[in-house]
Amino acid sequence: MSRFSNKVVVVTGASGGIGRAASLRFASEGASIVAVDMNEETLGETVNLVEEAGGKAHGVIADVTVSSEVENYVNQATDVFGGVDVLFNNAGIEGHVAPLESYDEEIFDKVLQVNVKGVWLGMRYVVDALRLRGGGNIVNTASGAGLMATPTLVAYGASKHAVIGMTKTAAVELAPAGIRVNAVCPGVVNTRMIRSIEEMSIPEDPEEYTKLTNERVPLGRYAEPEEVAGLVAFLASDEAAYITGSCYLIDGGIILS
Repeated sequence: MSRFSNKVVVVTGASGGIGRAASLRFASEGASIVAVDMNEETLGETVNLVEEAGGKAHGVIADVTVSSEVENYVNQATDVFGGVDVLFNNAGIEGHVAPLESYDEEIFDKVLQVNVKGVWLGMRYVVDALRLRGGGNIVNTASGAGLMATPTLVAYGASKHAVIGMTKTAAVELAPAGIRVNAVCPGVVNTRMIRSIEEMSIPEDPEEYTKLTNERVPLGRYAEPEEVAGLVAFLASDEAAYITGSCYLIDGGIILS
């Protein structure tokens, strides 16, 4: 029997590399997917990919910083599939690359709204649905940037430190309800986000950023989204039944270098 048979998994940021890979991974293991994103076109692509692979998926367009829209995606999961068993709280943005003294205030606020408030709202509104199932799992996307200094990415780094803090707090608060809360901390992953950071960091030669970064990674390469999705699925599965409040690095060893 598949690990997620008869389970309902909500994935935010489902249009992006990690979110799409996670949607496909959970569906391949039997889950029904509620895919959440702001981009209607790319969200539709994720839903189609899940369905083409034989899975069940329902797309919801939502801004994760708006309470009513977060509440709506949880309600739609219940209306369409009967409940929620797992929330993969994955939506996030990178902001821009700049020294802290010249970092744009509006961008700073936006990064914290999406990456911090969005994660908090997801947890806030899914808790009752998880309680109705007798418990469940939340996996938040943090980052290696939440465990180390991130020069020129002050808002992103701050937001991911906050996600780790919220994960630990939620794990303790929700444990009596049978709800486990963990975080994944990816390093550099082969997604749109890292392409954006490459271009902002070395506009004249983004590939040089890739080269320099890979030289810092002991395993010598970026992660693939599917590798992160595998860790997410493990943490949301019964195999991780005694794991909560943990933040799992999946960074090729870059934090050690």
